[in-house]
Amino acid sequence: MRPATATAVAVTTLIGVGAAAVAAGRYASDVALRAPSGHPLPGDPRLTVHATGPERITLTRSLASLRPGTYGVEAPNLHAVVGPVLDHVPHTADTVVRRLERVELGTLGPGFRVRLTPQLHRGTPATALGLAHEDVEIPGELGPLPAWLVPGPRSTWVIALHGLGTTREHPLNVVPFYNRRKIPVLVPAYRGDEGAPRSPEGLAHLGDSEWRDVDAAIRYAVRRGASQVVLHGWGTGASMALRAAAESGVRDRIRGLVLDSPVLDWEATLRNLAAARHVPGPLLPLAVRAALGRTGPHGDHLRDASAPDALRVPVLLLHGPDDTIAPWEPSVELAARRPDLVSLQTVRQAPHAAMWNADPVRYEESLRRFLTPLL
Repeated sequence: MRPATATAVAVTTLIGVGAAAVAAGRYASDVALRAPSGHPLPGDPRLTVHATGPERITLTRSLASLRPGTYGVEAPNLHAVVGPVLDHVPHTADTVVRRLERVELGTLGPGFRVRLTPQLHRGTPATALGLAHEDVEIPGELGPLPAWLVPGPRSTWVIALHGLGTTREHPLNVVPFYNRRKIPVLVPAYRGDEGAPRSPEGLAHLGDSEWRDVDAAIRYAVRRGASQVVLHGWGTGASMALRAAAESGVRDRIRGLVLDSPVLDWEATLRNLAAARHVPGPLLPLAVRAALGRTGPHGDHLRDASAPDALRVPVLLLHGPDDTIAPWEPSVELAARRPDLVSLQTVRQAPHAAMWNADPVRYEESLRRFLTPLL
């Protein structure tokens, strides 16, 4: 083969490999960034329903089905709620029996394939919880954002921000707690959610652009009479809260942050999401690179917002080592570096954004202690 021909073949091969790498990276980033709102996060297995009975459900035995606490059970056209494991009920070695709290949608029976979810409720505050609320629209950067406003007489409001894999129904888990304390709660949808505008390229940004919808929600709350707000976010919702506290033009109205399973390392979370959706290991660095190229340098902005020196208000961190989506270690480090402002409540045996589910009583007591001096 002549040198010129060999060079041409080599260049063509490199271009082909490069194009394949770009395509692979784009595919891998799509897997993580195009997940529709409300679709379950990867990682937890599907469980088979083996039997149901009065206030009981028998599931495939796994680490997921053995977790302590209260969880939603979901499948197409099905939503139920299960409570604690019933250790003393007879069962086979490969099954687990849990208390069946209620079936809210569909019919549950043997053979169903289900997933556990931290989202307990379906519907609105009125239909799911029996709490009066207003359906309101928040003027957002990309268009109107639907939101629920559960009123209360206090002038400090809570803005509750769901994260990946859930919808604004997820914060309904804690709305009764706030309502009992007469705290108004604003629960917004944001770009990409059902009923809200899509981002221009149709991708989730893991909070990097969505935080501007939080800024819009704070401004709306202030216009409606809030003197100050507490931002309570889960996962990427917690990241959005951090960004708003650092960059919002009305950040002086933010009195405190409640961060449940916060995404503090954007690249690690992106890798975890892609890996959990079975993207091959060699493609994971390409997924991160492709995502950065398509949606911007998220990591730098998030690192700046979550830097210990950037914090200006009290923070309650609720996180645990069993979170396979958002690493726990950055939360531990943040709490260690700002003990004057950050309180870390470690929750074990809880998946991402399910710290309340694992132990609602302890979670709400931590909330009560954190909020009392802020109101």
